[in-house]
Amino acid sequence: MNGCVAGVEDSSLKKVLGMGAALVDILANVSDEWIKAQGVEKGGMNAVDWPQMNRFLMGLQNPMRVPGGSTCNTMVGLSRLGGRACFISKVGDDDLGRLFKQHLQNNGVESKMGHSTAPTGCVFSAVTPDAERSMWTFLGASDFLASKDFVPSLFDDVSLLYAEGYRAFNGDCFKTSFTLARSLGVETALDFSSFNVVNICRETIDDLLDKKMIDIIIANEDEAFAYAGVKEEAALDVLAKKAKIAVVKIGKKGALIAQDGKVTHVEAKMVKAVDTTGAGDLWASGFLYGYLNGWDMERTGNLASLVASEVVQVMGAQIPDAGWARIKAAM
Repeated sequence: MNGCVAGVEDSSLKKVLGMGAALVDILANVSDEWIKAQGVEKGGMNAVDWPQMNRFLMGLQNPMRVPGGSTCNTMVGLSRLGGRACFISKVGDDDLGRLFKQHLQNNGVESKMGHSTAPTGCVFSAVTPDAERSMWTFLGASDFLASKDFVPSLFDDVSLLYAEGYRAFNGDCFKTSFTLARSLGVETALDFSSFNVVNICRETIDDLLDKKMIDIIIANEDEAFAYAGVKEEAALDVLAKKAKIAVVKIGKKGALIAQDGKVTHVEAKMVKAVDTTGAGDLWASGFLYGYLNGWDMERTGNLASLVASEVVQVMGAQIPDAGWARIKAAM
């Protein structure tokens, strides 16, 4: 295998700067009936204020609390694979904020964190018996990341900016980060994150795509359909016209990756899933590691599938040490 073994940083690789919300994941098992009673579409992301979030939390019994957020999960996975990762967001001056920063340090992710007077954000992931998760997010302090927080020195030794689509709700900051990265010769990657993001933030995303500010697009089948209005290879074809590399993840059928006019189909690893929280985030970890090592798309996609297959076998988005050991052995 080229590059490094899992968990050992390869100093020859330049860093990835991850931009996302600093959130503490709160996970609980619920029924399909419970989801229906909330009046939302299953599998989506819903923004809530603190009173709404607090009502959810008051009704939970022994939920799991894990520092996370989509991009943070990806950067932790990249670091555990041996890549160099840093993360920018904001947390509050509270216990959850300190828990989050310690989480970055424990997993070898360089902190670019700022602080806010707002409380640290959190996301409630309601997991149904089919392992699908529906999310309610209180952005808290992370929503105060602003355009002025992005300065050229932030990108020192950084080769790629990776962002979650959720950041597009703050359009000015989102556009500033990609524009600055491009002006400094830094590659960029965007994970659409949710079909809700695509539907609500389409104008912002299209503006960056039309200006060729995004090099890599990663989407699951629902997000790709929301953007393209067609499915699978047809959706991939639409996205491939917008970026250098386009990915459409198609669930149990794996993923389709388009680069330089060539489409690569990567099979999914068949395992018993108990929770899909973090599956896309950790898929991106494997993909970024392979891409930064210059691997071909088949090898890159296979690592991505392997990493994703480990996280769906546990509750939450954190792969345990035993899982990372299996990944290392397979690599």
